[in-house]
Amino acid sequence: MKDLTPAVVASVTGGEVRGALPAGELTGLTTDSRAIWPGCLFAAIPGARVDGHDFIGQAAEKGAACVLCQRFVDATVPQFRVEDTQAALRTLAGWYRRQFSIPFIGVTGSVGKTTAKEMIASVLGQRLHTLKTEKNFNNELGVPLTLFRLREDHEAAVVEMGISGFGEMRRLTDMVRPDIGVYTVIGDAHLEFLGDRPGVLRAKGEMVEGMGPDGVIIANGDDALLRAHDFGRRTVLFGLGKDCDIRAEDVKVDGAAGMTCTIRAGERRIPVRIPAFGPHMVSAALMGAAVGLELGLTDGEIARGIESYEVVGSRGRVLDTGTITILDDCYNANPTSVKSALESLAGLPGRKVAILGDMRELGPTGPALHRQTGALAARLCDAVIACGAEAEQIALGAGADAVWFRERQELIDALPRLIDRGDAVLVKASRAMGFEAVTEALRALDR
Repeated sequence: MKDLTPAVVASVTGGEVRGALPAGELTGLTTDSRAIWPGCLFAAIPGARVDGHDFIGQAAEKGAACVLCQRFVDATVPQFRVEDTQAALRTLAGWYRRQFSIPFIGVTGSVGKTTAKEMIASVLGQRLHTLKTEKNFNNELGVPLTLFRLREDHEAAVVEMGISGFGEMRRLTDMVRPDIGVYTVIGDAHLEFLGDRPGVLRAKGEMVEGMGPDGVIIANGDDALLRAHDFGRRTVLFGLGKDCDIRAEDVKVDGAAGMTCTIRAGERRIPVRIPAFGPHMVSAALMGAAVGLELGLTDGEIARGIESYEVVGSRGRVLDTGTITILDDCYNANPTSVKSALESLAGLPGRKVAILGDMRELGPTGPALHRQTGALAARLCDAVIACGAEAEQIALGAGADAVWFRERQELIDALPRLIDRGDAVLVKASRAMGFEAVTEALRALDR
């Protein structure tokens, strides 16, 4: 790791040291006791169910160079004791990021962060060796782990930044210090903690506070809140609207195979093929193009990067089972992302069936937002199936023809009688609902 030695860890974190510090750079950092390797720094984090301090002895046996902890334990490995391991990690991650003079791109928003991050990284990867956030490492623990993956040969970094409350984005930005801040959309997410959409924008708007004076904002010009917001620095708007700085024209849908469009930026015209399905993918392509243009990529590099995009996990992937088409978008859900998924479903052939589950963390507005989502689903789909205690409101909003199940297994057992050959089926719910099991049950149907 670039210039990161045990002595630096002690100095930056201010930790009390026990044991003789080894020389040389650390080979990496981990908080996972199952993934300790020789020469790494193991950060022992106390959790609700598992306490990393219980594995410090194991870290010593596996060859960890040193341990960051909140209390000393009896183990043959140098230890740095700090008041708060996670806070010390954030401090250390911020120091480590500042050792790199490459462009950093921070990506946030209520929905579409991972898709945008993947698209931007795909575009930049056509010229630059680009680090990107892996898995769901986008919070106060995941972002430090992302930053610690930086190596001297990296030429750009795309960091996804997710929050659920006020102050979190400020702490993330203190580490990342983005040169370019990307905003996907402001929607009804984490309202239990943020109150309303203006609250969501205020919380995510904290990213600007940690950006340098030359930092650039790339924001969704089709989002009314983002379009009207004064970020206090140069702002590039993307979208379909004619007043957007970077916009998509001549959008054509090629079914589940994807879409084509022309990206227009001033006098530049970039014909692109987007190998993924749904209107939100046009926005993702525009974000990728916008960042690419800021960093001087050619039209050809931008087009190749967009065409090279690959869907990640259960985020809008289209599955053709031979009998039905599944729009698997069960990774997570809020009213804004469900609306986008329903609009994508509407573009698929066949009878449209929406299987929707609970949307969590919506606070007092939750029941009304579930009912509104149900009403929208009924307008866009031929059949609405809801599952979960909170999703009963989706069924009520969708009307008398909607079907509701309290438990997931009840829904799975009923699928053979609810789904017909040729159907296009959307599967979407909050992560806690475990709707991956619904997707797998649909794939196993023999029609």
